[in-house]
Amino acid sequence: MAISSAIATSFKQELLVGTHNFTATSGNTFKLALYTSSATLGASTTAYTTTGQATGTNYTAGGAALTSVTPTTSGTTALCDFADLTWGTATVTARGALLYNDTQSDKAVCAIDFGGDKTSTAGNFTVVFPAANATAAIIRLA
Repeated sequence: MAISSAIATSFKQELLVGTHNFTATSGNTFKLALYTSSATLGASTTAYTTTGQATGTNYTAGGAALTSVTPTTSGTTALCDFADLTWGTATVTARGALLYNDTQSDKAVCAIDFGGDKTSTAGNFTVVFPAANATAAIIRLA
């Protein structure tokens, strides 16, 4: 079992047929679910799954909704960003996460490997998204 950071291959095809809408004010609802090291997530992941999902106090199966920032460009790169996400007073351990489109049948967008187990004990568990620029944004098309 392993989590590999990757944009889902199915997501790339779904972009070309207009499945996903990242517009902040009228777009789809995207969620982030946390997973343990027993999960298998990566480029071949096509949809949200409960297998290997983290459990704990103040963490609900399915994760939480993300606040989307309307896509933009930087040079020749298109990019999308989300506001950082915090589960307050949480007791949870996660190795990674899955960003998925809750509006569109829970279709996978990308898997994120945290590089090791991250734990909070009755504290904030926060996922900090990278800078919204052409070289770091969580979703970018160059």
